[in-house]
Amino acid sequence: MGHFVGVDVSLELSSVCVVDTTGQVVKEAKVSTEPAELVRFVQNLGLEVERIGLEAGPLSAWLHDGLAGAGLEVVLLETRHVRAALSAMVIKTDRRDARGAQLLRMGWYRPVHRKAAPSQEVRALLVGRKLLVAKLVDVDGGIRGMLRGFGLKVGPVGRAGLPRRVRDLVEGHAVLRSILEPLLAAREAIRTELARLHGQVLALARTDEVCQRLMTAPGVGAVVALTFRSGIDDPTRFRSSRALGPYLGLTPRRYQSGETDVSGGISRAGDTMVRAALYEAATVILSRAVRFSTLKRWAMAVAARRGVKRARVALAQKLSTVLHRIWVERTTFRWAGEAHTSGRAA
Repeated sequence: MGHFVGVDVSLELSSVCVVDTTGQVVKEAKVSTEPAELVRFVQNLGLEVERIGLEAGPLSAWLHDGLAGAGLEVVLLETRHVRAALSAMVIKTDRRDARGAQLLRMGWYRPVHRKAAPSQEVRALLVGRKLLVAKLVDVDGGIRGMLRGFGLKVGPVGRAGLPRRVRDLVEGHAVLRSILEPLLAAREAIRTELARLHGQVLALARTDEVCQRLMTAPGVGAVVALTFRSGIDDPTRFRSSRALGPYLGLTPRRYQSGETDVSGGISRAGDTMVRAALYEAATVILSRAVRFSTLKRWAMAVAARRGVKRARVALAQKLSTVLHRIWVERTTFRWAGEAHTSGRAA
């Protein structure tokens, strides 16, 4: 008789539940959140384990690799599906969450793709860069807000010219200068490290053939290309390019019951970073003077009918389809009047 193991992952101790094919709970335990400890627990059961389920999360990929490396059948479970399936429980505990093993037994789950190590490394680089960008914006806003309280207005000035402008404003204000100088020094350190990380992003994009092809599309630079590549990881796991829109949460929600049929805003499911990158690329295409293309013509027609905001979302969805086709077919973006060029061998 086969058995299924559900693991509710926590930082120190994970709750584990083992059920048989009839749904009967065979064993429950707390196990240290380490791959070796989980492998030892499963092996010491002395039972035939068909599948182990981990809810997707920060530690899940690491645990997945350790369990799979020991020859165990393990899957990552889509978080929204698990939450929806367990939402009927009045009381929520880690022990009850581990009973998600019942989902494995019944097949009521959606497996999550385990990204390759290179894609995880690229994502870590992009997250680090994004973090420094956010901190730089926070420091700039904090400096401006602090000066505004004293009636000192920085006004429109570039990032490079901000320190000089701030020092000119606080000339003669000893206390303000003593406060702002450390902030300006920290700001300069952030800019230096941000430039270093951004240089790594550009270097990766220059040496990656897929990114070079993706960057032929309008609005797609090194950051967008690397974000899309690391987020999708394996383009062949999608049966159709049009599947990327729903996967990335760029399609409308829908609720239908009886006479009620409501379409809402986009679902915002899937990878937030990829969705945001595509939206930024769509914004660039619509708002900046980039080379005219069929994509921009189509988006402008949508904007005329439905408004600019909806046109950006629609263009982001369409761009995801275009980038996927470029990747799968090993082509480049076809501008109006250009012949089709394929990278496939003849």
